[in-house]
Amino acid sequence: MTWGVAQSNINMTENLKTQDADNLVTIANQFTLQGKVRGVQAFGSGNINDTFLVTLDSPQEEHFVLQRINTQVFRQPQLIMRNMRIFTEHIQKRLQYTPLSRRWEVPHVLLTKDAQDNWRDSDGSFWRAISFIEGAQSFDTMHDKSHAKEIGYALGMFHNLISDLPPEKLADTLEGFHITPLYLQHYEEVLAKTSPRQSPEVNYCLQFVGDRTIWAHVLENAKATGKLPLRLMHGDPKINNVMFDAATQQAVSVIDLDTVKPGLVHYDIGDCLRSGCNPTGEETEQWESVYFDTDLCQGILQGYLSVAKAFLTENDYAYIYDAIRLIAFELGLRFFADYLAGNVYFKVKHSEHNLARALVQFKLTESIESQETTIRNIIQDLR
Repeated sequence: MTWGVAQSNINMTENLKTQDADNLVTIANQFTLQGKVRGVQAFGSGNINDTFLVTLDSPQEEHFVLQRINTQVFRQPQLIMRNMRIFTEHIQKRLQYTPLSRRWEVPHVLLTKDAQDNWRDSDGSFWRAISFIEGAQSFDTMHDKSHAKEIGYALGMFHNLISDLPPEKLADTLEGFHITPLYLQHYEEVLAKTSPRQSPEVNYCLQFVGDRTIWAHVLENAKATGKLPLRLMHGDPKINNVMFDAATQQAVSVIDLDTVKPGLVHYDIGDCLRSGCNPTGEETEQWESVYFDTDLCQGILQGYLSVAKAFLTENDYAYIYDAIRLIAFELGLRFFADYLAGNVYFKVKHSEHNLARALVQFKLTESIESQETTIRNIIQDLR
């Protein structure tokens, strides 16, 4: 997950690295039903949970993923596990009844030897194990338009496979997440308590947000009036959460499933395009050069809509552009609010880091706005 981690939590991984290796093997063995643990190593680049890859001596299953859930972010981890078991079992049944012509997998929960979906160690830490997608890899950047199409296909397939699962069956594990008006309210509360240092960059951000306060409610208003239905969403569909088959280079899975919850699929669509169509990257210091690549946008949407048209409504199409524009704005708003508050939420490398991040997202939003006609035409042509 890349949406942020509280400053007080950022030392969790460092603390865990000092944990005795034998203790990690002991924890991993709680989930081992066949074979023995040969090794445990740090895995991935997530900044929320502590993640390890477990290697087994079993020919049936060579690896699995072991994680310690960050209970300061996910305060009810048992709900995450309940959610995951419900929707992964639903997807597996869907795949049995509607087999695909290409490889597709969903990570599933592994149980302990006493049939539990988690294990707590002596200090109360919450551990879980999930299956590993063998022979696959992820990427941090988009390679080309064909890669973009696969990213879109993956998100569309994920949405399609859970589109008939009633959203009320899953708990909301992160209330308020991706609710833009709530982030705007927080920003206004922070602004009322602070006196921002005057600079051209700060003034630009203040003006940028001020010009868009009414429009920030666009998706929530559409949900409230019944124009957009409540569905299940992934919550964090960034590029490196899509796994690609190492041989075919086709997307085979979407991972990082802790934020799957009731919401609007438009937040996922917008977030996928926001992260995928910015060739300069989110951490660039050359914010003036940031732009939204409509060729990559066309690729992602082509892949997505090739699958998602099975469940999308007329109103869904009408709000896709708004979603793309809104999520870039929303993330910039969150970065700028945290900068004004003194960098208390997102991990930063220097005092101006969150301001720089906000500038990137606002510039991306500007680029999206300047290409509205092109983006809407792409959406219309792919219907």
